[in-house]
Amino acid sequence: MRKFTFQAPSNIMFEPGASRKINELVASYGARSVMLVTDKGVRGAGLTRDAEAALAAAGIELSIFDDVVADPPSHIVEAAADACRAGEIELVLSIGGGSALDTAKLVAYLARTPDRLDDIYGVGLAKGKRLPLLLVPTTAGTGSEVTPIAIVTTPTAEKKGVVSPVLIPDWAILDPELTLGLPASVTAATGIDAMVHAIEAYTSKVKKNPMSDQLAREALALLSANVRRVCENGKDLEARSEMLLGSMLAGMAFANAPVAAVHALAYPIGAIFHVPHGLSNALVLRHVLEFNLTAAEPLYAELAEIVKPGLRGSVPEKARAFIDEMTAIGRDCHVPGSLAAVGIGRDDLKKLAEDAMKQTRLLVNNPRELTLDDAYAIYSAAFGDGSNRYVQAAHG
Repeated sequence: MRKFTFQAPSNIMFEPGASRKINELVASYGARSVMLVTDKGVRGAGLTRDAEAALAAAGIELSIFDDVVADPPSHIVEAAADACRAGEIELVLSIGGGSALDTAKLVAYLARTPDRLDDIYGVGLAKGKRLPLLLVPTTAGTGSEVTPIAIVTTPTAEKKGVVSPVLIPDWAILDPELTLGLPASVTAATGIDAMVHAIEAYTSKVKKNPMSDQLAREALALLSANVRRVCENGKDLEARSEMLLGSMLAGMAFANAPVAAVHALAYPIGAIFHVPHGLSNALVLRHVLEFNLTAAEPLYAELAEIVKPGLRGSVPEKARAFIDEMTAIGRDCHVPGSLAAVGIGRDDLKKLAEDAMKQTRLLVNNPRELTLDDAYAIYSAAFGDGSNRYVQAAHG
């Protein structure tokens, strides 16, 4: 029997309007001062309004840090932690996308310990205590509300992760009403990001386990069945709910069976060119799947039966159908199909490949070993119109 460990949040609340109950949860910790970590877009869209009103009505002092930006740079994380310490904050709350949630995890930790951010990049280096932490996602994508991971952009434009069980929140609060206003482009990119979490957890070489497998399968079923639907009608609360639930389950899966080459190749795209994380994943997804096919064909065939129920055929045929279906989802949801389409030049591919190879924490999980030449070939395939395959770029 395979040995494994599995970690997840102590508490999950999932219901429309859940964000209006945050004051009750804060009160259960006896906290009288709270820092809300978010970004100006989320707050400007009114997504924090109900929570702010509920906290105010309960007489809880609220400090707001809304300077989070996508792919949060280290100096913003450190500024938020400094503000948290200075304000003698007792609990950290975050409402937002993955960047806000990741920032909040680190704020809750850094404000309570003497550790420096530079000293805790990596796995298991954050070992101290943190402030109580409540996370509320506004996108169905990152799954950050249930993971022990926070991603930061360093001053050298490299994405680094802090991975530690101490970052798992006390409460993950999922309110699908907060996702109703997401634009179709964001819905598509974050939805594909969540599906990549499920796919890479299911094929993760090092820590794949029975519990992560079941979560990944259920997540992929929910996400693939609803992503086109929510892109067509963003006000469909039932479909939004299924997407948010699928994203959380995928987050729990990859928190325990880590992601691999899709994310490793996506990170430099986001860090250097500021392409949103979900879109970065989508741009390289097909070509990494093609690359991994020789090592992951049976697993891809199993996933094919989830994204295309009733599918018949041989294992190779099903695995190929899986890759084709993932490509079709991106196309049907109008996701850009190439690196060139987001302003990346062919001369940039070498730098991207070099930076991707620094993501050793992720690459070790890939079902097939990936070299610098492989990374460059995958980026080359992704540079075109989306129809080129890795095998053509590498061997053609």
